[in-house]
Amino acid sequence: MTSIEIPALPVPKVALVTGGSSGIGKATAARLAALGSTVIVGYNSRKEQAEAVVAGLQGSGHIALRVAIEDSASIAAAVKEIEDRFGRLDALVNSGGATTPVPIADLDKLTDEIFDRTVMVNLRGPFAMIRAFRPLLDRSEGGAAIVNISSIAARTGIGSSLAYLSAKAGVDALTIALAKVLAPRIRVFSVSPAGVDTDFVPGRSRETLVKTAEKLPLAHVTTPDDVARAAIACIVNLTSSTGIIVPVDEGRHL
Repeated sequence: MTSIEIPALPVPKVALVTGGSSGIGKATAARLAALGSTVIVGYNSRKEQAEAVVAGLQGSGHIALRVAIEDSASIAAAVKEIEDRFGRLDALVNSGGATTPVPIADLDKLTDEIFDRTVMVNLRGPFAMIRAFRPLLDRSEGGAAIVNISSIAARTGIGSSLAYLSAKAGVDALTIALAKVLAPRIRVFSVSPAGVDTDFVPGRSRETLVKTAEKLPLAHVTTPDDVARAAIACIVNLTSSTGIIVPVDEGRHL
């Protein structure tokens, strides 16, 4: 009986994960390292946490690197560091972000300062990362992948603030547009979770997540690893796809 030959999966040799010190970024870094990637754990202010993540990753050669995604100078310095150390980048996961909870109906409480800061970090930041790292991603043998961590709030209009869901809608639009612009060398995806079991949203309790999850089709609280596995699928498995938005939301979008 002739065995079926299954081609090896295109595991990225070098991958950068922003927001890698906790939550979805941390889980994604762990998944990439387990596949055999050398992982750059990007962080803003949590250096010790990022270094602890690196210490716990499988394999060797991983590093923690400060990448303040709202600061162009910090991004440029990170590009130089990665180019000097590795000479390439095969996968970029834009997981870094922040939100300030403001009730959706309270338009007055959503100040210009909160709105601008939210959009800067969650929309301009990922774009600035992609713009800066494009030359290194173009060097990837066989093509690179970008995964933007978005939010189902962009689709449902329900989230931590109007500014946050608007920024994430922008991320999804950016994903679709850049998939065309960066093809064929670079594939671009959005992974769109909802209610992930992290401390990302200040003041949100796990009890709130559980109560929401009970009403969803899959009745499950999304974990950081659920989102990480979707990101890995985009990078490693969906080699004939680009410009798509992948919900990881227990069916909430339905």
